[in-house]
Amino acid sequence: MFGGGRQRGEINVLLCGDPSTAKSQLLTYVHKIAPRGIYTSGKGSSAVGLTVYVTKDPETKEIVLESGALVLSDRGICCIDEFDKMDDNTRVILHEAMEQQTVSVAKAGIIAQLNARTAILAAANPVKSRYDPKLSVVDNIKLPPSLLSRFDLIYLVLDKQNEAADRRLANHIVSLYSTLGDQRPADQGENVQSTELLRTNMIDRDFFASYISYARKHIKPKLSDTITMDLVQEYVRMRSLGNSKKTITATPRQLESMIRIAEALAKMRLSEWVEKPDVDEAVRLIKHALQQSATDPTTGEINMDIITTGQTKTSAERLTAITDFIRNIQKDYYDKVSLHGLKYGNLLDFINAKAKDGALGDKDSQVTESEFRDALRALEEDNVISIFGNSRAPTIRFVQ
Repeated sequence: MFGGGRQRGEINVLLCGDPSTAKSQLLTYVHKIAPRGIYTSGKGSSAVGLTVYVTKDPETKEIVLESGALVLSDRGICCIDEFDKMDDNTRVILHEAMEQQTVSVAKAGIIAQLNARTAILAAANPVKSRYDPKLSVVDNIKLPPSLLSRFDLIYLVLDKQNEAADRRLANHIVSLYSTLGDQRPADQGENVQSTELLRTNMIDRDFFASYISYARKHIKPKLSDTITMDLVQEYVRMRSLGNSKKTITATPRQLESMIRIAEALAKMRLSEWVEKPDVDEAVRLIKHALQQSATDPTTGEINMDIITTGQTKTSAERLTAITDFIRNIQKDYYDKVSLHGLKYGNLLDFINAKAKDGALGDKDSQVTESEFRDALRALEEDNVISIFGNSRAPTIRFVQ
C-alpha cells in the first residue's frame, strides 16, 4: 500500500463504544501479532511521547532526538487506547501524522521531518460512559471533526443483549480459565464442544505475524482499468445515497479509503492485482461504518457533515436560523443597540421570548446557551458583531 506516491498508504480505524466490549483486548492482540508496532494509552501519552523529544546525550552532551510512538511505529501499526482522553495539544500532533504520515520537528535549533508511515488503531469511550444512540458519534466522544475525518473506518462496539452472542462470549471466556488436560464432564458436552471448536480453529500467532510481514513487504497490488472504473462507479453510487442533494453521503476521502481497503484485501490474498470482490468488500465495510458513525440520529440518513463538521443537518439548520434572527435584530434595532451594545443575557432572553412565537421555525424550542455561543462565534467570524467584556457574560456590539 506504499505504491500510491504521495497518498497515504495506511488504514486508520477507530473503535468507539460501551465499556467492557473488549476494545482494549482487540488493540492488545493486534499489537501482539503486528510485525512492528507500539501500544500506548492516550490518557498517559503526551505530544512529545507520540512524536519526538529533544534530549542531551549523557556522554557526548550533544542534542539528540528520541523517537516517540508514532515514529517508532513507522511501517507498522500504532495502537492507541483511551483515545478520547488525550489533551488538545496531543491531538493537534496527530493531524499531520494521520494524513501526511510525517512528524515535523522544530526544537532547540533542530528542524527535521521524520517518517510516521503507520496505521493507527484507536479505541475511545463515550463521554457519558454508555453510548447514546440519540446523539451523533461526535457528540458521544467529543473528538474534533478534523481528527475524526482522518479515520478510514469508524466502528461502534456496543454492548447489546443477544443470547447467541452472549453464549459464545461466555464459552470463550470460560475456555481461557479451563485446562486442556482436564477430563470432560459428561453433563457439559455442548459447552465443551463449543470451546474445543474455538481452539481448533485458531491460527498460530507466529505464522500469522510472518504472513502479514511477507504480504506487506512483497505484495504491491495494482489497479487495472476495469477496477478503476468500478471504483469510480461505486463512489458515485455512495454520493447518491442521500434523499436530499444538500446531504453529503460521501467525500473524496471515502474514495481514497475504498482504494486503500481494496488494496489491503488483495494483499491478504497475496494477489498482485485488485479484483472486483476486493472492491465489493471495501464498499461493504465503508458503508457499514458510515451507517454506524455518520447516520444523523434525527433524520436517520447518512450525513458526512457529522464527521467533517461535527454538525447534523438539523443542528446546522438550527444554527442558521439563530444567526439569521440575530442579523435581523441588527437591521431592525441598529440605531438603539449600536452605541452601547447588547448584554449577553438580555439578547439570549429576547431570542427565547421570540422563539416561543415560532420566530425560529419551531415553537417552544428554546435556544440553549451552547447554541447561542456557537451562533455568536459564527457571526463574529463573519464580522457582523464584536464581543468584548466579561468572557462569561460579554457585551455584543453590531459592526456597521
